[in-house]
Amino acid sequence: MRAWSRAARARGQRIGLVPTMGYLHEGHLRLVDHLAERSDTRVMSIFVNPLQFGPKEDLASYPRDLARDRALADARGIDCLFAPEDRAMYPQRPRVRLTPGELASHLDGPWRPGHFEGVLTVVAKLFHIIEPHAAAFGRKDVQQARIIRGMVEELNFPIEILVTPIVRESDGLALSSRNSYLSPSERRIAVSLSMALEEGHRRYRSGAGMPGEIVAAVKGVLQQERVIVPQYVELVDQDTLLPVTVVEADNVLAVAAFIGKTRLIDNIILGRGLDGDERLPLSAKPALR
Repeated sequence: MRAWSRAARARGQRIGLVPTMGYLHEGHLRLVDHLAERSDTRVMSIFVNPLQFGPKEDLASYPRDLARDRALADARGIDCLFAPEDRAMYPQRPRVRLTPGELASHLDGPWRPGHFEGVLTVVAKLFHIIEPHAAAFGRKDVQQARIIRGMVEELNFPIEILVTPIVRESDGLALSSRNSYLSPSERRIAVSLSMALEEGHRRYRSGAGMPGEIVAAVKGVLQQERVIVPQYVELVDQDTLLPVTVVEADNVLAVAAFIGKTRLIDNIILGRGLDGDERLPLSAKPALR
């Protein structure tokens, strides 16, 4: 991989990277599109990183289909697919890991201890192996994107980080590889997450100035469905990811919830709303299991 990348650099090409864990959907593929103007050649990595899964999380059952992913990546214009095996990335259990500090003190951080250490460690390895000029991440994983941008800025990686809009189904559900876990009835209910965020955004638009009022509005929508078990609803500063005391434009309203056994996350930027994200036309919906 490194030889391929350095040969591209020697030809004067600018390399763009889309890091993924595979089981691709349109959200991943839109990242490729966003890199088009910032790169001459594009690499996609597919690696289900064991370091970012907790002991009771879905590492073994995480959806995998490399042949399908290869076909989708090729059709979208990926020039190189990097799909290393675990033993190539981790010849031994890593003894050195990167830590996100205060940026992981809220949202997913307390609920998934060690998760962001695993994310930063594998992304740093991918950056060193592939040596891209630019890398693209989706805003659905808003905390992950902010933490990676922080790593790049503070450790002086010479890489441009792009954070792209959330890609949603036509009904508003954010695309996720884990959507494949949902039963048909759970899939119908899952749209409640984006509906709840929209209700919180409406409260902001109508003048709500206290975070508690907006958070309560989101929880109120979620509580209408018994199968939904909220894990957190938080309103945080987009830069620090810390809870805000006064509501302002560009604050991040984020939610994590279980729908049956499936954990989903979503978020909205106050002042932009779901309309600021990318909706899929009905004909472009990716096939979900």
